[in-house]
Amino acid sequence: MSEVTLVAPRPVRCAVYARKSSEEGLDQAFNSLDAQREAAEAYVASQRQEGWFVVPETYADGGFTGANMERPGLRKLMTAIEAGHIDCVVVYKVDRLSRSLLDFARLMGVFERHGVSFVSVTQQFNTSAPVGRLTLNILLSFAEFERDLISERTRDKKAAAKRKGMWTGGYLPLGYDLDPQGGKLVVNDSEAVRVRTIYEWFAQHPSIEATLAQIGRRGWNTKSWVTAKQKLHEGAPFTEGTLRRLLMNEIYIGLVHYRGKSYRGEHHRIIDRVLWKRVQALVPLAEKVPARKQATKNMALLSGLLHCAKCDHPMAHISNRRAARQYRYYVCRSGACSGQSVPAGALESSILDRLEELAREPARRRLRRRIKALGQLWREWAVTELIPAVQALVERVSYDRDTGDVAIRLRQRQEKLHG
Repeated sequence: MSEVTLVAPRPVRCAVYARKSSEEGLDQAFNSLDAQREAAEAYVASQRQEGWFVVPETYADGGFTGANMERPGLRKLMTAIEAGHIDCVVVYKVDRLSRSLLDFARLMGVFERHGVSFVSVTQQFNTSAPVGRLTLNILLSFAEFERDLISERTRDKKAAAKRKGMWTGGYLPLGYDLDPQGGKLVVNDSEAVRVRTIYEWFAQHPSIEATLAQIGRRGWNTKSWVTAKQKLHEGAPFTEGTLRRLLMNEIYIGLVHYRGKSYRGEHHRIIDRVLWKRVQALVPLAEKVPARKQATKNMALLSGLLHCAKCDHPMAHISNRRAARQYRYYVCRSGACSGQSVPAGALESSILDRLEELAREPARRRLRRRIKALGQLWREWAVTELIPAVQALVERVSYDRDTGDVAIRLRQRQEKLHG
């Protein structure tokens, strides 16, 4: 009688992946991620006779959407798979791994290349078999279809709410708070006074830069508020963009704007229509580009200061005109970086912003005194006045086109700036 040799099954290293879209409940002793892992481990235990066992590493993402693959737990799992440490990925449900059919197809491609199978506990299939792969594709197609329907319903609901003049969420405008009882906009009296004052300033002197200077002197910032999830959105100093949006926001005359149309809102207006119409007539006439960003044909704010961070070569200022519009750039013309350019206006503006940021640092008292000596409206100077002022402060500027990083080296002994 011949002996029968029993061959032990090949060990199958199983990684359990769990995901939860929101952070709600994750601080509990036993949360959704724990429940998913427990169910998956029980399934793996039922396959012990096939050599299955759970690897000790944890792969989980709490508070991450399944609509993309930007998740730390998933990245950790993919790294382990590519290193050859995993034979099977086990999830509670298919959509825990991904809600996107395209992303899922990419993941399955990686799994196949590394000989890794995929198992969903509740949907009872295994991609090591053809039927499992077919079922997986059908489920994902329906999941994507359902998600598209939900998105469409959400858009329709938002459009209907806007047509009724309701507030549907987003960044709160200065001058309003959110009513905790009904989710409507209610007037914040102290902020409303600021909004009216800004409108009146601009109506009297239609200059974006002059109005910004008035706001800055009073230390007024944009809206600071707390979301329903207690996340703080801190106010920030006004910029040209935020001021223009405030001056053109129909919310202040009691309207709600949606997709090119305006509807009467549920909230009270802050600005009367006479002042509103006057400001709207003046905004297009105000300088579209502040004087701080302008330059004459033959002069540029950073001439002689700007260098390419890659090759240390000086960057030249060039300009050309198309139709009635002038375009200005700083260009590196060295052999290694030939043709590397950056729009001049944007870079000049960022340098001035950075100088002001540096001046606010405690260790920059000398710079702070120098900028203060220029006067509160120094940003409105013509380029012919601004060039010597900036060059008296700055010795060198380096710009890295690949990263967008800008390095400023100040003069050790700053020269007289003005007058």
